[in-house]
Amino acid sequence: MTQATVQDIFRYPVKGLSPERLSSAALRPGETIAADRLYAIENGPCGFDPAAPSYHPKIHFLMLMRNERLAELTTRFDHASHTLSIMRGSEEVASETLKTEDGRAAIERFFALFCADELRGPPRILSAPGFSFSDVAAKVVSIINLATVRALEAKVGAPINPLRFRANLYIDGWPAWREFELIGQDIAVGRAARLRVTKRIVRCAATNVDPETGRRDMTIPDTLRRGFGHGDCGVYAEVIAAGEIAPGDAVLAAG
Repeated sequence: MTQATVQDIFRYPVKGLSPERLSSAALRPGETIAADRLYAIENGPCGFDPAAPSYHPKIHFLMLMRNERLAELTTRFDHASHTLSIMRGSEEVASETLKTEDGRAAIERFFALFCADELRGPPRILSAPGFSFSDVAAKVVSIINLATVRALEAKVGAPINPLRFRANLYIDGWPAWREFELIGQDIAVGRAARLRVTKRIVRCAATNVDPETGRRDMTIPDTLRRGFGHGDCGVYAEVIAAGEIAPGDAVLAAG
């Protein structure tokens, strides 16, 4: 059997915006990849309290499932300064630090114009120390098996950009759907990191959006249900032992 390895590592500093490819990541027990979904853009008041942060469903934020035009933007996030730079095509349309009130207000003004007809209230940049705006309440790492994506491509009859699934880890070398067999089991990644696979990821209409063009050009959840009898692709895992990971690292079932 082919050795399974990490092909790519990504994080998403601002929920709904561009992924950031990482050359390595330090995993810590009970945490997400550092700075993953560190910020979100509120779409209408949702009652989020930075002093007592709690999980809110993604419908309260700007997101690809409903706001596919976000894919027209390319964003860069500087972790040291928390500066978010936004490109539309070849033009930089905004660049501000999210650490200051003035910087956040400038980014909010950009999205107030860019998403004007999709807003339920003034957009607001949200964050709280140590909080992640994940799609689930638990702090997890999301995993996509690239062989599963290829099986889905065979059903669709067209290439599928794996970034449609907005995962943290992209694994190659497993058979298609092997990740579902690992629910409740531990996997070792690299020399020291250990993750416990906890649940399947139910896919939503965000996967129908081409992450490069912003066009809603596929019906991924429907294809999964028609072709495979479920709407799931990928798994969540919780970090249970710390370790540095990088592309090329082996992924093994931990006995």
